[in-house]
Amino acid sequence: VQLQASGGGLVQPGGSLGLSCVAAGFTFRHYHMAWFRQAPGQERELIAAIRRSGDATDYADSVKGRFTISRDNAKNTMYLQMNGLKPEDTAVYYCAASQNVQWRVATWYKGWGQGTQVTVSS
Repeated sequence: VQLQASGGGLVQPGGSLGLSCVAAGFTFRHYHMAWFRQAPGQERELIAAIRRSGDATDYADSVKGRFTISRDNAKNTMYLQMNGLKPEDTAVYYCAASQNVQWRVATWYKGWGQGTQVTVSS
């Protein structure tokens, strides 16, 4: 599983960013996908997940209503649109894949890659 997240950067509070995750080395459409993030001194947390077919999504309460996860199986790419960003969204964002039926459970995800830094600050 090879995953590369990109699109991070510095944004002011209330701003927006769009992240992308390009997959390689596996059959993307067979895997559920998820976004995780890790802030300094904190554990990595699952913030958004999407089923392999794209027909269902799930979000952590901390991002619900502000972030939108999506995927394009024809392009082997997953996205995360982040609106209404807050300083507490500052973290390194990672993407990961899972084939387990429990697609909402963080334990089953793997293939983190290097991540992309998102910094929300004025």
